[in-house]
Amino acid sequence: MKSAFLIAVIFFFLGYCSSKAHSQSIQLNSLGFLPEQSKKASVVGDSKTFVVKQVSNQKVVFQGKLAESVFQKDVNQNVAVADFSGLIKNGKYYLETAEGVKSIEFEISPKVYNQAFYTSMRGFYLWRCGTAVEGTHNGHRFAHEACHMEDGFEDYQGKPGERRNGTGGWHDAGDYGKYVTNAGITVGMMFMAWDQFQDKLNKFSLDLPETAKGYPDFLKELKWETDWLFTMQYTDGSGKVSHKLTSKNFESFCKPEDDKQKRYFTDWSTDAVGDFVAMMAQAARYFEPYDKAYAEKCLKAAQLSYKCLKENPEDKRFVQGEFKTGGYQSGDSDDRLWAAVEMWETTGDASFLKDFEDQATKMSFKIDEDWDWGDVSNLGMFQYAVSKKSGKNPEILKTIQKNIVDGANAIVKNAAADVYGRPLVRYYWGCNGTIARQVLNLQIANRIAPNPAYVQTSLDAIAHIFGRNFYNRSYVTGLGINPAMNPHDRRSGSDKEVQPWPGYIVGGGHSATGWYDKEEDYRTNEIAINWQAALVYALAGFVGK
Repeated sequence: MKSAFLIAVIFFFLGYCSSKAHSQSIQLNSLGFLPEQSKKASVVGDSKTFVVKQVSNQKVVFQGKLAESVFQKDVNQNVAVADFSGLIKNGKYYLETAEGVKSIEFEISPKVYNQAFYTSMRGFYLWRCGTAVEGTHNGHRFAHEACHMEDGFEDYQGKPGERRNGTGGWHDAGDYGKYVTNAGITVGMMFMAWDQFQDKLNKFSLDLPETAKGYPDFLKELKWETDWLFTMQYTDGSGKVSHKLTSKNFESFCKPEDDKQKRYFTDWSTDAVGDFVAMMAQAARYFEPYDKAYAEKCLKAAQLSYKCLKENPEDKRFVQGEFKTGGYQSGDSDDRLWAAVEMWETTGDASFLKDFEDQATKMSFKIDEDWDWGDVSNLGMFQYAVSKKSGKNPEILKTIQKNIVDGANAIVKNAAADVYGRPLVRYYWGCNGTIARQVLNLQIANRIAPNPAYVQTSLDAIAHIFGRNFYNRSYVTGLGINPAMNPHDRRSGSDKEVQPWPGYIVGGGHSATGWYDKEEDYRTNEIAINWQAALVYALAGFVGK
């Protein structure tokens, strides 16, 4: 990014201004822009020209022609793009077409993303398990009492009826379970956000309780999760890691403190062990400036579990058995790869580097444009690609970096071909989280081979999430105009507050027009930490200081 000055246009939902404009609407993006990059709106209908006006006096400050309208089959709409790149002066504005269709007011300012980042990141605090939480948003109060204080029992680790401490961590999604493999991609992305954007985040206040004295708030929240992760490592010195800590069945739509089902540490899996190693290796280096003793504890735990991986080379997957809660089962090759590179980055030990390069070679140095918790190899490849440590194989490095850039170019191409700038071609469970996660692909590519198109497409992805989409609505609860109101979330569904708990991205439709803002529709309207972390990462890069 060439400029430290960020200007942003924030307009999450645009309505109609008159009955004669009934078939027209303007979907503007709620995204940040650098001065040299374009600002865009998607205009549905037959308009040819537009103007941008100041809110204070309705003075025209920009006028332009719409691009040629394009018909897109999956949304069954004709959509044209209004480009107002030349408008860079701070202020409040609205866009109006020649037919009189108006957007809502939007602002150009250096810090328009800060509140969205604050609210989305605080979503993790409000997800905390094992403690009371409380917050307000737009005058509405959200709170629950300390919950799941009996976590958890060891019946499935050969100790029937015995309990050891497993309190803490974050609830996983719309349910109250806690899963190591989904924590993996979540914590991994958030540590990468810290690594890349800590100059913006290190003094950013999240108004958190004092649970990690001396830590920046962003890392304080991550430590709440790593404190819990320690409890998932077996106590027998084997380095095994329990796959999850849940009840046998999903709980009813009750408050967290009213969920009284017995909850268990489950059997271990090698993918959980690999993710645990990677997270703890990251924690060891990022927490070290603030708490050396804790960082050493993280590293020792990672070393012990890496030893477990070496002693158990076969893929041991978790078997659900009596459990009906989330499975989060996948092969372990990607988890082993990620674990190896994080251990190398933290320790400098060449044996870990060799393990990574051997595994990366077996995986053909692939970079996924479309990825989630089931394959975290991107996290490993990205860390290797941007590492400043010496000793890397030059040919492997060159290949991985090329694949990252090629993948980013494909994402840019996809976004440019979509009338709403959506960079993901497919639709499926949690696809909104993947759209946000593609920003990581783009930002890593921008570090390797800086290109304004990578930043612009990152902003297009954020725009799509916050309202530049078929629905003309924000997919994030409590943020923007007409945001998601009925997430599949037990807290929102069990309290007396009409407003949902704020700052959470919902999963999204399984087709271009298949999203349903209904609490019971977990397929398209659930929330989850892996999607939320992607949103936090995407916004972190555009926080204004």
